[in-house]
Amino acid sequence: MGLYEFFYEYFVLPIKENQGYNPVNTIAYAIILGIAVLLLYRMLKRMEIKVDDRFFRALIPYIILGPLMRSMTDVGILPRTYLTVSPGGYFVIAAFAIASLFAVWKHCPGERLYPLYRDFGWILVGGLLFVLVINLDNVSFNPAVFRYFIPALLVSEAFIWLLSRKFALVSDNSILFYTHFYDATTTFVGIQFLGFWEQHVLARWLIDAFGTAAVMYLEKFLILLPVVWILDREMKEEDPDLINFVKLTIFILGFGPGTRNLLIMLMGG
Repeated sequence: MGLYEFFYEYFVLPIKENQGYNPVNTIAYAIILGIAVLLLYRMLKRMEIKVDDRFFRALIPYIILGPLMRSMTDVGILPRTYLTVSPGGYFVIAAFAIASLFAVWKHCPGERLYPLYRDFGWILVGGLLFVLVINLDNVSFNPAVFRYFIPALLVSEAFIWLLSRKFALVSDNSILFYTHFYDATTTFVGIQFLGFWEQHVLARWLIDAFGTAAVMYLEKFLILLPVVWILDREMKEEDPDLINFVKLTIFILGFGPGTRNLLIMLMGG
């Protein structure tokens, strides 16, 4: 198999035929993500931008852009191309977010950066919502999703709340556990009750092995717990901005897919 055939089979064909992820592209994308996190962290340090609450609030619209674009693609409002589905769509959103940040920083450094960066992001979100509104005829809203989603979410988040009262590691990182259990809930509801399927390799294998998508909660917890342990205990001497940026990335990896799943289910994707 030549290089082109290898790339086409493991990276292009899964997107063209909506096959989901495979072990090869999963590892490749994970490596790309790790490199990107380190490069972006260094970029923020050079720009003297701290990864704090101000930066997080300014980044929220860009975090919303990804799942919104993906859900609009799945219901046929946007064309299905490498640049509108994952992971290509997230590369596009990341490029917009980075370019916008650099442009705002270049012309308005200091305290003015955060609100301007945030507002530009909301303009982009508003543009996508406008496209959604004028194409509502293509959307088959399914409010019955909430019949399953809300009870499952309440139970799962209550479990995290109880754990946070007993264990400091969970309490200190509760936003990450809440967010990833929200993601697990959307996967559980979509697969268990609405006929959707899992695209990721490990999760797909676990669901097949256990016979239920409820195993997603266990997967999320068993992956997240050692990660936050390493960040909070083993890496506590590292730069706090690096730790915060890694945690921000973990948050996005839970909130983005979870919101995408919920929007697709609600819009009849």
